[in-house]
Amino acid sequence: MWPNSRLTDLLGIEHPIIQAPMAGATTPAMAAAVSNGGGLGSHGCAMHTPDQFRADTRQIMDATNRAINVNFFVHEPPGHDDTKNAQAQALLEPYYEEFNLGSVPKAEPVHFPFDDAMLEAVLETRPRVVSFHFGLPSAAIVETIKENGIKVLSSATTVREAVDLENRGCDAVIAQGWEAGGHRGTYLSQATGAQVGTFSLVPQIVDALEVPVIAAGGIADGRGIAAAFALGASGVQIGTAFLNCPESSTSDTHKTALLSARDEDTRITTAFSGNPARGLINRYIEEMAPHQNELPDFPLMNTLGGPLRKHGAATGNRDFIALWSGQSASMNKVLPAGELLQLLVDDAQRHLNT
Repeated sequence: MWPNSRLTDLLGIEHPIIQAPMAGATTPAMAAAVSNGGGLGSHGCAMHTPDQFRADTRQIMDATNRAINVNFFVHEPPGHDDTKNAQAQALLEPYYEEFNLGSVPKAEPVHFPFDDAMLEAVLETRPRVVSFHFGLPSAAIVETIKENGIKVLSSATTVREAVDLENRGCDAVIAQGWEAGGHRGTYLSQATGAQVGTFSLVPQIVDALEVPVIAAGGIADGRGIAAAFALGASGVQIGTAFLNCPESSTSDTHKTALLSARDEDTRITTAFSGNPARGLINRYIEEMAPHQNELPDFPLMNTLGGPLRKHGAATGNRDFIALWSGQSASMNKVLPAGELLQLLVDDAQRHLNT
């Protein structure tokens, strides 16, 4: 049915399509619907506490007995730079005054990299797949996860990162092209140094690795899935296309913006979190662009701008919301996640069989 079965065999799934684990947008209902449809449903858990993770994972597992993927960040804890922190607070202060939001919060992390407490929760719940962003946790943690029969994935934005991930135990590598929405998985290169598109990145990573490669970035329909296989990938990861599903927890303002987006409407920005991420252009991204090298380490900007984003979401003001999006948002459809998955499967099969 598919050109190769390396990924489906590895993960125990029917279709080599992974619904991307977008933290803050995925829900247990979305992950379960995709898994029940034969793909790999995923849940972004980077901002969860261990107890929140346990609750959500059990909810998914109550709704499906198929493979699921849970995702975490493994970023370096932020350093403390009083000068940068003060500069960032000063940059945001006019916005807080404009909307009567009080004082800008202090630069403190609100979510943390994968640690032993989360590892314990993962081993309790035992999802089929655990994926990471910004590299991998320690060798000991990776070994423990794999010893418990759980497959490990992570994202690479360059060949060098992909080789590193394979050497450190990844069972499959996600080749994340420049077109992808949300946070880039970059961890070995400078923030602006790795700008390789999916069409170029995938075959180079395929040639460099022994493990299966998953194409990601700008893939939104069957043509993109067929192209990924032609480039040597064993499957795809699709994110932005699922943001308009009713199961998505993305705000209505964000969903509306995606449906009117064009290919040229996104930009890479560090202004929301401190790490590069692709989203739809708005006032905040444009006005913060000259200051991106002055911002505190990831994820401190999430704290500094949190009340501003919440105000934007509550009032429908898209100018201050992180409207994460890949470059193919104009192809989005409003469908339940399971129906969207089946549409992608059917469309891909048509193109693969012609």
